[in-house]
Amino acid sequence: MKLYNLGKVPWYESQLIYHALAHLGWEALSLVSPATPYVCIGFHQDAEQEVDLEYCKASNIPVFRRDLGGGAVYLDGNQLFFHLILHKDNPEIPMKKEAFYRKFLTPVINVYRRIGIPAEYKPVNDVVSGARKISGTGVGEIAECVVFVGNLIVDFNYEEMSKVLKVPDEKFRDKVKSTLKDNLSTIRRELGEESARKWDDDKLNALMAEEFQKLLGQMVPQEKEPELQRKMDELGSKMMTDEWLFRKGKKITGRDIKIRSGIKVVHKMYKAPGGLLRADFEVRDGRFQNVSISGDFFCFPEQAVEWLESRLEGQPTREALDVVKALYAEGGIEIPGVEIDHWSKVFEA
Repeated sequence: MKLYNLGKVPWYESQLIYHALAHLGWEALSLVSPATPYVCIGFHQDAEQEVDLEYCKASNIPVFRRDLGGGAVYLDGNQLFFHLILHKDNPEIPMKKEAFYRKFLTPVINVYRRIGIPAEYKPVNDVVSGARKISGTGVGEIAECVVFVGNLIVDFNYEEMSKVLKVPDEKFRDKVKSTLKDNLSTIRRELGEESARKWDDDKLNALMAEEFQKLLGQMVPQEKEPELQRKMDELGSKMMTDEWLFRKGKKITGRDIKIRSGIKVVHKMYKAPGGLLRADFEVRDGRFQNVSISGDFFCFPEQAVEWLESRLEGQPTREALDVVKALYAEGGIEIPGVEIDHWSKVFEA
């Protein structure tokens, strides 16, 4: 297996390299980080719906669509990426998804532990320190290969991540930022600035190479061969175009932003005959948190809104309509043109 420990590279090469390796059918481990920031969206996403393109353009932050699923992410040089490319028929690949992640996240967890961070595996694809996620990962198929991507997070720009996403309003943006801060950690945050400085990119990447080789055997260090560069250039001629970036993705209603496994921030709206219904909330392990309800249904009493928000807090999301039914029954609430079932549209999670 080839080992490409390339360090800082132009931002687009940090994406094109693993796509090219997969199309070439070369099994490899790639270790890179982007020299400048960019935003990366999933294959099935719609750039115009997911990303604040005006902000990105004004801030000179490029946007790239990868050929793997998942959500929109802000990436920069404080995130050290690994790309593991394996043939689909490689016997090292477990059949079950959780077994796959548990196995191939072991090197990442070991690196964190070696530098003093008590990282653990959290199903299905997270690495956490305490309650906070500390590595972003994903897996998919490209050509005849399985591609596993992830990172070591040295530091993270929570502010910029919240700014590059397209959101309904600034209140929701603040919710995204605060939830990210609460649930996503970094090497600098865990170790402190002074201790973190001991672990520069070269040392961290060397540890990553060492740990992956413990799992998969000795790898052959490589520089980028001309054939690999040609394939990257060939793919770039397609993947760096507006036609590729702005291909229509799945139509979304509202916003649903995953922070880590089990936690997401949700915005939903539904135009009922009697008025606009809106809900902003977090879902943590299947339960509502920080619920905020608003709309233009003027005859809905303020105390009823407060009652509904407080009753939903901590409740399983599947029980949302039961809570609404209780409000209508106990409070004698009637809203012309807003039926109980209409609320299901804003509490879908």
